Amino acid sequence: MDTKKLKNGHLPVENLPYSEVYKQSIENPEEFWGNLGKLVHWDRPFKRVLDNDHPPFTRWYCGGYLNACYNAIDRHILAGKGNKVALIHDSPLANIVRHVTYQELYDQVSLLAGGLQKLGVRKGDRVVIYMPLIPETIMAMLATARLGAVHSVVFGGFAASELTTRIEHAEPKVVIAANCGLEPTRIVKYLDILHEAVEKSKWKPLCNIVFQRESICKNALNSKTDINWNTVLHLGQPVDCVPVEANDPLYILYTSGTTNKPKGVLRPVGGHIVTLTYTMSTIYGINPDDVWWNASDLGWVVGHSYICYGPLLIGATSVMYEGKPDRTPDPGQYFRIIHDHKVNALFSVPTAFRVIRRVDSEIQYGSKYDISSLRTVFIAGEHCDLETKSWIEKIFKVPAVNNWWQTETGSAITASCLGFGQNLYPPNGCSGFPFVGYNIKVLRDDGKEASTGELGRIAVKLPLPPGTLSTLFRNDELFEKVYFSSFPGYYDTMDAGYIDLNGYVFVTARDDDVINVAGHRISTSSLEDAVLRHPDVADCAVFGVPEPTKGLVPLCLYVTKLGTMRPKAKLSVELIKIIRDVIGPIAAFRLAAQVDGLPRTRSGKTMRKAMADFAKNEQVHLPGTIEDASVFIDIKRALQELGYAMNAPDPIVKL
Repeated sequence: MDTKKLKNGHLPVENLPYSEVYKQSIENPEEFWGNLGKLVHWDRPFKRVLDNDHPPFTRWYCGGYLNACYNAIDRHILAGKGNKVALIHDSPLANIVRHVTYQELYDQVSLLAGGLQKLGVRKGDRVVIYMPLIPETIMAMLATARLGAVHSVVFGGFAASELTTRIEHAEPKVVIAANCGLEPTRIVKYLDILHEAVEKSKWKPLCNIVFQRESICKNALNSKTDINWNTVLHLGQPVDCVPVEANDPLYILYTSGTTNKPKGVLRPVGGHIVTLTYTMSTIYGINPDDVWWNASDLGWVVGHSYICYGPLLIGATSVMYEGKPDRTPDPGQYFRIIHDHKVNALFSVPTAFRVIRRVDSEIQYGSKYDISSLRTVFIAGEHCDLETKSWIEKIFKVPAVNNWWQTETGSAITASCLGFGQNLYPPNGCSGFPFVGYNIKVLRDDGKEASTGELGRIAVKLPLPPGTLSTLFRNDELFEKVYFSSFPGYYDTMDAGYIDLNGYVFVTARDDDVINVAGHRISTSSLEDAVLRHPDVADCAVFGVPEPTKGLVPLCLYVTKLGTMRPKAKLSVELIKIIRDVIGPIAAFRLAAQVDGLPRTRSGKTMRKAMADFAKNEQVHLPGTIEDASVFIDIKRALQELGYAMNAPDPIVKL
């Protein structure tokens, strides 16, 4: 690693080939990550790069003290960049476009931190944040980090019961909330939900700090529990950053899982901000002069890493889009955002592009905008089929680059890296090469390494690189059990895939989404890729359903493009033929039906397991983050036509 190229915390392009850098990161991690530690400001230098004496509880940059807020804001102010735009909030729902400079961000964050300190928030305390995608949410996150406290952002789509669970587990000193959020057809009353959650909760925070979105609605505050955001800004004086040890937590982020216990991913501050700073240039090719748009939400890990911290750490401009791909007010919004704000790179989920393609495949709405500023589209969060990827590249006229990661890792496990000059048009279906520090293996059920090209469980040999989860909040035992018990010495990603002869990683599906058809393991994503080749199909989901002879067989529910006139029966027959031609008779694919829509979470995850359980007549509990639970009405009709879900009880949405 040539540290001479490090300038202002930015590494524009790697000067060594990927293979050499990757090898060093695996074989000599202390030297490698020690050099990269120079990308960020340390109040006190680290004494030891790596402490792996008690795996899997790996510690990085031991003894070093720093502050994430200082690295995201203060150092840019000191470098004379206060007038640079840090955040662009574009909300067609609220009819607002707002530019927030680094100086304004600094002023608001340091005042809010002063108010939090006056209310009793100290280093190590937890602060739950329940807010929509607005600049004040980032201010709340950074103000918490400024004090060395730990934030836990809860997605605004969660209902009171989910919020109660998180409040009870995190035990926050205070809760910071907005009074409302926006959806295309309604105003979401956040404050009412918060009041209900706190009322139910066994843990009572000292108070709720409420930001009033007065242009949308104004709520009466409860004088006993609530305090106005603006009042908090004037409670104290601006405060300096509180340095914390590198392995102290920056945040808790709760993730779904198969256990009934809360899984609060604990993110260590030091390794995380080093990794995010490094990945902005190395993976995404972004420099401080660029405009970066991550079309996610701050309630998800992608939003934490690459709406808030990542772009601010390098001093770039981060776009926050409060809207939908198609309904706010039309399917031209992605193009408008790129045009209006001169976006250089866009990060989104494949579902967003499928939505645009379905309702406006010829881009009648988007064609009037100039999107020449765009260099790259990055896709992650779910499998991206070849048809969608090809459509993105055709319409946006830039590479659509896949990368794969998880809430637990906080950034990409595999990627095609712009900073290494890697091929941005790799083999179809792959998610790139292993990113530095990730020693990826594909394992069989017995723990032995799979052959090249053989489908198996993707695992990462320990130690995990900096920035990954350090443990689960208040549950070391569950941390070890969930992630490290299946394959001792490895982190179990719980995803299935394979590695080809050239070292490319193919992530085919969650391991639960691999269908065992008469002893043959078939990935749902490979079947979905084939189905989406049909010119009339806009979206689809494949999952396994019981069959007496073969155990499981695949069933496909698909959504057609608007205006499709082909009869359903004819279309289903054509899809069955495509699967036979592409995959072969081994797939035993004979079940396909058209539906009006598919169940997805608001982050774009397809709920295959819910549909599979529903087909088996099991009671399905849907999360509060489901985009539209009503799709199950038509799904029930379609499944019953195929002989499934004959006695299925209606799904229950968790409130």
